[in-house]
Amino acid sequence: MNTVYIGLGANLYEPQAQLNKAVEALLNHPDIKDMTVSSFYASKPMGPQDQPDYVNAVAKFSTMLEPEPLLDQLQLIEQQQGRVRKEERWGPRTLDLDILLFNEAIIDSPRLTIPHYGLCDREFVVFPMLEIDSKLCLPNGTALSDIAANLPRNGLTTLPVTQNKET
Repeated sequence: MNTVYIGLGANLYEPQAQLNKAVEALLNHPDIKDMTVSSFYASKPMGPQDQPDYVNAVAKFSTMLEPEPLLDQLQLIEQQQGRVRKEERWGPRTLDLDILLFNEAIIDSPRLTIPHYGLCDREFVVFPMLEIDSKLCLPNGTALSDIAANLPRNGLTTLPVTQNKET
């Protein structure tokens, strides 16, 4: 089994509901097992500031899927929830699902970069990951807690629990 961490984010059409629906889709997927989901967090947008704040979370699960077939499944869930891919980077979206870590793999292909290229710079990824596993280390051996110690929270706040935490 592969151990995977994914980031979830949304800022359109009831973002908490979008994340809850994505979590439900993941929980119901036959190739995804033993899922744990962080709290949901409110965060400021990375890109243009003339868009709504985001709701973010991280999920950890086991799967027999390999990285690219998993990416295909995540993109299918995004599409089913109305995601339209645009040229605009960091713009508003109904749902964004990113593979953050896949076992200890380091992948740099045209479709995938793992660990996710922005993982260490994004408070809305680092702090939820630490909530799931406070001893987590990246494939290069860096402790995620060391990254968090030097990462500003930028207004990141935990939202009230509205989703299933474990299955």
